[in-house]
Formats: sequence, structure tokens, C-alpha cells
Amino acid sequence: MRTTLAIATILSATFAIEAHASSDDAWGAFSKDVSKACITAAKGLIDNGKAVVDPFGSQSYGLAVVTGKAHGGKATVSTICAYDKKTKKAEVGGEIPGEQLIAKPAK
Repeated sequence: MRTTLAIATILSATFAIEAHASSDDAWGAFSKDVSKACITAAKGLIDNGKAVVDPFGSQSYGLAVVTGKAHGGKATVSTICAYDKKTKKAEVGGEIPGEQLIAKPAK
């Protein structure tokens, strides 16, 4: 009986660790997808954009702020991006001046 309980406990802990690692991998992949899609969607507005991604987004959308140099200009600007989790398409809002909003992406 004790052996069975010990084996069950070990297996349960092993599956929990694997599920957590898998979940972390999935969220990491999701974040990369949102970042790539949002930077691409912002190309006509922002040159060399960098994205700061909300790690989980909302129920329906991945969310990010893309920051960089205004297209064809020198000013730093940002835009808000929504990434549809179902269609995997991103849309950006308008240009937000640097003094109003700047997201500092990790290097």
C-alpha cells in the first residue's frame, strides 16, 4: 500500500512538472508570435519596432505595445497592438508620441 502511494505521488509530481514546463513553452511561443505579428503590423508606422508583449493577453487577444522611430522620422513613438488568437492576425492603433507612452523592450 505504501509503495503504491509513493509511486502515485512521484508520478503525480512528474506530470505536474511536465505540464508546467509545457505551459511555459506554449506561453513563450505565444509571446514570440504576438511580437512578430505586431512588429510586422506596425511597419508602416514604426521603423525597427520592438514589442513589449502582455504575457497572457486577454481571452481573445494577444496584446502588445510596439515602440520605435516614427516611419521616416526621428521621433520615438509607440502604438498599441491587438493580435487575434483565432485568426493570428494583428492590428495596430495610431501613433502615440514618445512623451505620452514608451515601452522599454528587453534587450
